[in-house]
Amino acid sequence: MDWFMGKGRRKDKDSPTPPLQDEYRQYLEDQFVRERITDIDFYRLVSLPEYLDYNEWLATHAVSFFNHVNLMFGVISEYCTSETCATMTGPGNVQYCWVDEKGKKSKDSAPQYVDYVTTYIQKTISDESMFPTKFGHQFPTTFEVTVKRIQKYLLHILAHIYHVHYKELLTLHVNGHMNTLFTHFMVFNIKFDLLEEKEYDMFNELLKALMKQLPDPNQNDGVQVAPQVTRT
Repeated sequence: MDWFMGKGRRKDKDSPTPPLQDEYRQYLEDQFVRERITDIDFYRLVSLPEYLDYNEWLATHAVSFFNHVNLMFGVISEYCTSETCATMTGPGNVQYCWVDEKGKKSKDSAPQYVDYVTTYIQKTISDESMFPTKFGHQFPTTFEVTVKRIQKYLLHILAHIYHVHYKELLTLHVNGHMNTLFTHFMVFNIKFDLLEEKEYDMFNELLKALMKQLPDPNQNDGVQVAPQVTRT
């Protein structure tokens, strides 16, 4: 996305992205896009502080985003049942399938998929060999791959909430919280190249609208700030 953080868009000319199916996306309406709970500069917020370990920065945010996405889903969870959400879908009616440890793919209801995701992430971040918290313990060489997988799963949950449960967000008056969380989440993941573009192509219009409200990211290159979140 060349409009974001100065990055050129990488496209595989032999595999063009198919157009999304036409659908009403209430979250794209200007009055709702403008709603958020803070005017903080997310580009500065996600910048890696000087002298802080890169993996520690990833770990801190992976845990924080997991907690916040979990809370957001909890807000609408009573509306997300195996009857109302028999499949785990996102914008464009994309369907997410769970792949277990043996590589077996399954199509599950949204609450079941979310349960698989939260169980996997909780187990992963609680594993000292994968998310070390004790002094002297090193991050594994596969740590970034693990974080990428976590972020992909969290994106799926956010996608489902926007696609299926946005009306509930409006009813509960938490759509501004959702926009804020999503903006922070995407700025961080695109900044550190943790998500493949094909994973969030469906959100291009929303991202463009949300990013218009932020300062020019190119003015913040190299800015170092103190960490804003801590791991627990």
